[in-house]
Amino acid sequence: MTKLEELVNWSRKYSFFQYPFVTACCGMEFMSVAGPKYDLDRFGAALPRFSPRQADLLMVVGTISHKQAPILVKVYNQMAEPKWVFAFGVCAVSGGFYDNYATVQGIDTLIPVDVYVPGCPPRPEMVLDGLMKLQAKVAKEKWSDWPRGASPVTRC
Repeated sequence: MTKLEELVNWSRKYSFFQYPFVTACCGMEFMSVAGPKYDLDRFGAALPRFSPRQADLLMVVGTISHKQAPILVKVYNQMAEPKWVFAFGVCAVSGGFYDNYATVQGIDTLIPVDVYVPGCPPRPEMVLDGLMKLQAKVAKEKWSDWPRGASPVTRC
């Protein structure tokens, strides 16, 4: 069974179907990472899916306000297992310099996050490094790690 598990993890690691949840200025940097210079296709994450039911990698790019939080949780809950979350930019990681009542201070208060990529905005090289770290994490996963289930947050 371990060889089968390794084969499945190898195939998952090179076939991410991403759902970009882009809300702010980091979106421009996300577009440059998806462009031909940095080429996300090398990592198997080239084509974004705009339906959470077809995606397994949620890329949260930018600031999340408390009004957007229920939408983000709903998108996460609609994704099929296994699913991974990528926090892109300092605003998604920790709220950034928006230390106020309207901004979520880190999306890990809403949904479980697998990879954090800080920066305002993060350089494309940092994003690719984060994607390689996610690939390494996926390669080591066990089938007993899944399903994770719905988000622990029920009310935002």
